[in-house]
Amino acid sequence: MTNPLLDFSALPRFDAIRPEHIAPAIDTLLADADAAVTHATTTAAVTWDDFVEPLNDATERLGRAWNQVGHLNAVVNTPELREAYNAALPRVTRFHSAMQQNQALYERFRALSNAPEATGWSPARRRVVDNALRDFRLGGAELEPDARARLAQVQQELAELSAKFSEHVLDATDAWSYTTTDEGELAGLPDDVRAQCRAAADAAGEAGWRLGLKMPCYLPVQTWADNRALRERLYRAYGVLASETGPAELDNGPLIDAILALRAEQARLLGHAHYAELALTTRMARHADEVLAFLRDLASRALPHARRDRAELEAFARNSLGIDTLQPWDLAWASQKLREARFSYSGQEVKRYFTGPRVLAGLFDVIESLYSLRVEQDSAPVWHEDVRFYRLVDGDGRLVGQFYLDLYAREGKRGGAWMDDCRNRRHRADGSTQTPIVYLVCNFGRGVDGAPATFTHDEVTTLFHEMGHGLHQLLTEVGELPVAGINGVEWDAVELPSQFMENFCWEWPRVEAMTAHVDTGEPLPHALFERMLAARNFQSGMQTVRQLEFALFDMELHAGEPPADVLALLERIREEVAVNRPPAWHRFPHQFAHIFAGGYAAGYYSYKWAEVLSADAYAAFEEQPDALADTGARFRREILARGGSRPALENFRAFRGRDPQIDALLRHNGMAA
Repeated sequence: MTNPLLDFSALPRFDAIRPEHIAPAIDTLLADADAAVTHATTTAAVTWDDFVEPLNDATERLGRAWNQVGHLNAVVNTPELREAYNAALPRVTRFHSAMQQNQALYERFRALSNAPEATGWSPARRRVVDNALRDFRLGGAELEPDARARLAQVQQELAELSAKFSEHVLDATDAWSYTTTDEGELAGLPDDVRAQCRAAADAAGEAGWRLGLKMPCYLPVQTWADNRALRERLYRAYGVLASETGPAELDNGPLIDAILALRAEQARLLGHAHYAELALTTRMARHADEVLAFLRDLASRALPHARRDRAELEAFARNSLGIDTLQPWDLAWASQKLREARFSYSGQEVKRYFTGPRVLAGLFDVIESLYSLRVEQDSAPVWHEDVRFYRLVDGDGRLVGQFYLDLYAREGKRGGAWMDDCRNRRHRADGSTQTPIVYLVCNFGRGVDGAPATFTHDEVTTLFHEMGHGLHQLLTEVGELPVAGINGVEWDAVELPSQFMENFCWEWPRVEAMTAHVDTGEPLPHALFERMLAARNFQSGMQTVRQLEFALFDMELHAGEPPADVLALLERIREEVAVNRPPAWHRFPHQFAHIFAGGYAAGYYSYKWAEVLSADAYAAFEEQPDALADTGARFRREILARGGSRPALENFRAFRGRDPQIDALLRHNGMAA
């Protein structure tokens, strides 16, 4: 039978892919890609059709297959799959490094850029070539041979260390559990969480309830568990994941130091003062000082609100909960109690209304009302029985794109939520168009005993967020692979479409339509929604400075020589902006996968940077509430459809008619002057 990783005739064959398929498939695809590079550097005709397209063909097939492997490694991780993935990773990394450093290829792209045919190119094609020339320079094509070789080695080592970082976090998370036979310890925990813990104990052959550090268990314990000792037990375990306090083979401390040193070396090799300077060459923000000034300006606006939030919480804990000194494991629980007291509702009460099927129907309705597109159930081979597959069609029933939805946490699945590209949009040489496919992955708790899953409002917001990323990829109208969808979009603008979608989780008609009580089927009462709305900006100051702490830490890590003591730098940042201070033994950096394994190095500021863009974009809908379809069509046309075919700032100006302003963000967060 054909190796499923070499079958590009239809949808990926996830049900057939096995670890033993990976090495031979990568062998074949690397050989094809190498041949394409050789052809590209020797062909007589340096034209788009004879030079660029064959190169795109081969590298796309390699990319699609490797993407499938990486995706499976993230969602159904096994020792065998991990071994096969890690064995192939250096080879794939070396290929891409060698391609970026190929001087003959670089010279041909330069020749193509200046060829007569270039005058007739579309803006998308022009952008493809300009980005390619930039990436060649960033890949070391202009370096001397010794420096090029060292850069390639550095890039390979960084890829391997990043993969190892993620593995350590996953393994340390999966390895920890606590089982109790005393149901009294679980006081305050929602029934569905208790049921999940009971099911986990049963699956492990244990009596009682088994708790772990995956988010569907950890967050409810921190938020609702009345047992202070239980909250502390899980907090302490989570706070030292993948650190020197656990097994030496899972300690991410040495990896952090090695990653930072290699990034600094990479920057120096390419003529940059530090890694942040290198990273910002492809972003909207141009300088580290610009980013730091933006973050500190926002901190100066948020800190008074954050300090007030903290003082209010301390007073409430002291006067109403009998806690004189708030500990870190008290914060979420005490905050929930304060929220309930102030606004007369609990997050758990709200959760009972957000049932999985109804939430999905509400999400799909938003897509239809904004963009006149329908989401329909579809079928495809999948990697787990929980996964669902959908198609997106226009008013005439024409296929726009498809997406996988993998909602629930499980062992062997990386934590967090993300969107990834499975297949990008592309205009083929025969005149046909390849439609895009994406993965949407979350880690929610599943329903038990036949009941539908229920989601917190935060989880609903997360789902809308990831769907926003998905729509950015699915609704592109660009046919050139390197700038279709999110490809070629500046990293600090990528979060615009995702954060934009979160706003629709706060519109009453939307919320009413996407709620149905798990027991009664009744929609969320309007009075309860009004209390949710009143609480929307509850502790927004504390939440904002927490994100600023992470962003400042990330940028300061990379905007100079690597610090001798990473934890000391983090403490300095906390002195500046934090109102909630973890204990000295806490090891947050050891699990900060966003910047050490997830592509956000010198880029975590992007969340706040893009939040300015998204809030301002949504304000356009607020300003014209009766023109939803027209504004949605304009947002789709000027931002989503354009992908990376023009600079993100130009996209925003085309939609909004001006540069972005911070006013809407401050207003949405209750921090307007």
